[in-house]
Amino acid sequence: MDGAPEMVSRRGLFRGRFGTKPETAEGWYSVEGIAAGPGDVFWDGWADDEGVFVVGDDGVIFHFDGIDWQRQLAPAPVPIHALWGTDRSDLWAVGWMGLILHHDGAEWQQMRGCVVDAAGKYPSVPENTPLFDICGTDDGRAWAVGDRGTILHFNGTGWVTEDSGTRAHLRSVIVLGDGHVMASGGDGTVLCRDEDGRWKVLSCSVSSNFTAALALGDHGALLAGGRYFVDANGFRGDLVLWNGETFEKLFSDMEFSRFRAVGSVAEGIVTLGDAGHIHLIREDRVDRVQSGTGHDLLGLVNLPSGEALAIGDFGTILVGDSKALSCFAPAVLAGDDTTLWAEMDSGTDRQLWGIWHDPAQDEVFACGEEGTVLCLDRGKWTPLPPAGELGIHDLARAPDGGLLAAGQLGEIHHFDGQTWRKHFDLLMDVTLLSIWSDGAGQIFAAGDEGLVLRWNGADWERMPSGTKSALYGLWGMDADHLLAVGDFGQVMRWNGTRWDEFNAGTEHFLFDVWGRSLDDIFIVGLSGTIGHFDGARWSITPARARNDLLAVAGTDTDVVAVGAAGAAARHDGKRWHMDPTGTTAGLRATTVDGAGRYLAAGDQGTILMRAAN
Repeated sequence: MDGAPEMVSRRGLFRGRFGTKPETAEGWYSVEGIAAGPGDVFWDGWADDEGVFVVGDDGVIFHFDGIDWQRQLAPAPVPIHALWGTDRSDLWAVGWMGLILHHDGAEWQQMRGCVVDAAGKYPSVPENTPLFDICGTDDGRAWAVGDRGTILHFNGTGWVTEDSGTRAHLRSVIVLGDGHVMASGGDGTVLCRDEDGRWKVLSCSVSSNFTAALALGDHGALLAGGRYFVDANGFRGDLVLWNGETFEKLFSDMEFSRFRAVGSVAEGIVTLGDAGHIHLIREDRVDRVQSGTGHDLLGLVNLPSGEALAIGDFGTILVGDSKALSCFAPAVLAGDDTTLWAEMDSGTDRQLWGIWHDPAQDEVFACGEEGTVLCLDRGKWTPLPPAGELGIHDLARAPDGGLLAAGQLGEIHHFDGQTWRKHFDLLMDVTLLSIWSDGAGQIFAAGDEGLVLRWNGADWERMPSGTKSALYGLWGMDADHLLAVGDFGQVMRWNGTRWDEFNAGTEHFLFDVWGRSLDDIFIVGLSGTIGHFDGARWSITPARARNDLLAVAGTDTDVVAVGAAGAAARHDGKRWHMDPTGTTAGLRATTVDGAGRYLAAGDQGTILMRAAN
């Protein structure tokens, strides 16, 4: 204020520029202003005093200049997995199909990989081997690693292949303090490069799939990754210390999700992993940090401001500072108040395949094995008489006001309020998996082998569906506009006259469909596949989740999908967020009651209720 020019530190320029931190927030919070959608996956980033680069699937490159995020043109539309460079005029990126890009301070140029044949496809040639990480030295030399033991070395003039001595998939490469280079990957593979350029396989006793590493001191390194455990029905994380001579597994008495990234900050060592897990390691102590997300976190970017970015699945970019790293939280356990889902006493241990809200009567029913049918009465689940002896997969309202139950062997049963009677019998070993009614007498049922039935007012008639694939889910706007989904991305559309294919752009099995209108429809399926139709085209979120999504339902403001191992995802109108349920039981069906509360049903009689927003 004395009239002298004010000096602005570039290192402080980015502080507070990534969005407004909620006043009550103690953990990480979302970056604002970046045009990322739920289908985006961010893998890595790089920052200097002038800006931040973030890269991901489909050749996505975003740059932040301290004011705005701008998408930059990438030469190839394939996933970009890692960034490294001495400065922004000498910045490298590596990715799928052996892609290597170089940024000279002005634009990105393709230097290697993504070889295309005469048919416009990527042939299986060595140059197209996927690359997953890159690191280098201050003099500009660099190493990139990838599938089948691939190691490439930039010697200052060009990229050359080095013999790794292994066919294991490599996912991480770092330069140690003494100048040696270390690569790591699948099945506990760890390699070290000596001064003569020879790679040696180190003997690691922990058969983890290493995905990240951090150099410690002159000779040491911290390796992070994970392994799949059948009894846990999922991945568990491993942290392994290399002291220059031997490997030691750290924190063996603790359970972690699979680690995806590791880095150093002023407060200690930070790890990122599946399901939004962030941990801070200091000396011999490790603490879980509140991240505010359930999405997988794949990359950590240190900023000149002292803050850090955590990036990952579903377009996630979080920013955190020292305060965020001091906010510790325990792991989410069943019954923990960190979940909005509460388990209800169903009174049964039978597997439940369906749950349905009847809008006409404002009643909720669930159904499952051995003819099980339950009714929610004043907050308690009450069993109805069994609907036959076979499994019941779905329920609907009958034209006379009774209840219809469809299930195995193509049977449909009718409940008049007192007793069940068989309403239809296909007399074939074909299961009916879904049934839909408009409440005014129009009823459709669908199931195995492309089976579709329609109630004509007097009897059930079989319809030509145009497919032999199983149809798992059925949803309709009205009797002239229905969708059925099934095997290998099958979507069939009924227009009041005939069934036709409605290509959604995926080959993953689809298990359910739900919509608000004909231009706002959601589908879910295998390996976390999520799709949306906006009235013009389908957009498919890449299948990256670890669990199948088996059912979907929604309200005017949000949508929830549930699935295997207690998985749940909620769309808040802008993007998908993982929604902890507090259970690992498979969730096979979901619905919304008249009060806007979600209910989900599944294995061992599990029924959950989620509070209305």
